[in-house]
Amino acid sequence: MKNEIVVDKNPKSSVAEAIRIIRTNLEFSGIDKKVKSVLITSSIPSEGKSFISSNLATSFAQNGSKVLLMDCDMRKGRLHKIFGIENERGLSNLLLEDIETSFKDFIKKTDIDNLYLLPKGVVPPNPSELLNSPKTKALIHVLSDKFDYVILDGTPVNGLTDSLILTKYVDKTVIVATLNYTKTNEFEFTKKSLISVGADIAGVVVNKTADVHSGYYGNYYE
Repeated sequence: MKNEIVVDKNPKSSVAEAIRIIRTNLEFSGIDKKVKSVLITSSIPSEGKSFISSNLATSFAQNGSKVLLMDCDMRKGRLHKIFGIENERGLSNLLLEDIETSFKDFIKKTDIDNLYLLPKGVVPPNPSELLNSPKTKALIHVLSDKFDYVILDGTPVNGLTDSLILTKYVDKTVIVATLNYTKTNEFEFTKKSLISVGADIAGVVVNKTADVHSGYYGNYYE
């Protein structure tokens, strides 16, 4: 497992503390019902989306919850590399199977207690079409019953419809942006796109902001 899982490798760091704050905010973000499924997305690649997803899922697991981390970026997903897990079969393959009877065969245990991973699987020719099928909705419903939390690592919004599709199936959506990297117009486009499809935006994680103690941490804004 790579050192990207800061909440496990360096739990006393300001990065880990920031992740725990995000976790707590999400835990209390549900007004009428408990938040069970959360989509993590961004505007463009390389904003730290998978870093936030991995650490957030780990933080929930460390808090005693049974957590599933789903790699929904079937094009360039890298969660299997972060956790050192094979990717021969994953989400793309599962969506071609019978969800109810097959999902357990595709879920992998990670080295983190209580944390499981559904890798992306082979790159399909039609990721958006796969995600837009009734099977995806059924899968997330089934997984939300089996796990305390389901964290979905989606694609960037700009140029792709994958994450916009997934917002229909999750309780909350979190946008990741990077200081001095994400352009204002890119972020505004992402926010408007998510609002246009009815996404319930829980907040924005501003990644790689400076801190006098560590030089790196994330902020969370609702």
